[in-house]
Amino acid sequence: MGLIEVRLGGTRVVFTDRHGGVSEPPYDTANLGLLTGDDPDRVRENRRRVGAIVGGSAADPDRWFRVRQVHGTSVVTAERVHPGPAPEADAAVTAEPGLPLTVLTADCAPLALVADDAVAAVHAGWRGLLGGVIEAAVGRLRELDGGAVRAVLGPCIQPDRYPFGAAELDAVAARLGVGVRATTPDGQPALDLPAAVGAALATAGVSDVADVDVCTAASPDYFSFRRDGPTGRQAMLVVRAP
Repeated sequence: MGLIEVRLGGTRVVFTDRHGGVSEPPYDTANLGLLTGDDPDRVRENRRRVGAIVGGSAADPDRWFRVRQVHGTSVVTAERVHPGPAPEADAAVTAEPGLPLTVLTADCAPLALVADDAVAAVHAGWRGLLGGVIEAAVGRLRELDGGAVRAVLGPCIQPDRYPFGAAELDAVAARLGVGVRATTPDGQPALDLPAAVGAALATAGVSDVADVDVCTAASPDYFSFRRDGPTGRQAMLVVRAP
């Protein structure tokens, strides 16, 4: 199981890949998404394995704060993990040390926002970007910590592999600028998702952005819905040191 880890001060940002789990095709192997059609027991074992590797306060997957992602703009404030269904939202913020925030992706952008005393985890697809989920998450984070905000963009689909409808591309460009427009190698209109994330962050006043620069659709090491159709999900975990 390979992990990408970025440390910003006392915060760990961890991105998982698709290797080292127990799920069978098309979820092979480290699928972390329970709502994908995979065997739930296999998903729980995959989460357990990720927790064991990440360690620390993220060692127990039952302590991960998760949201039910709906490609919207809602942001929740996490103080502790509650029993019962995860709240419907596409971003979570917390000032609690040691509380891991988690989002799952298979092409959409996982985005960590890090301030000195608070962090956020954002799931940013094109609909969420259009609605302003990143700006909303930055705003909520600044309610907890008014200092500088840094961002880390994880593995997501790149424009070479992301042909996009003309009308939808026009809408995203109208909101976030012409820099989101791209073309595929065969000349189709495409959305530059990392550029769109960067434009939304700039609108929110965040300029310190690290990009791990991995295309989920191009790399066999990651799940990609655009490439494969039914598939698993990788995770981003964001946790402040306790």
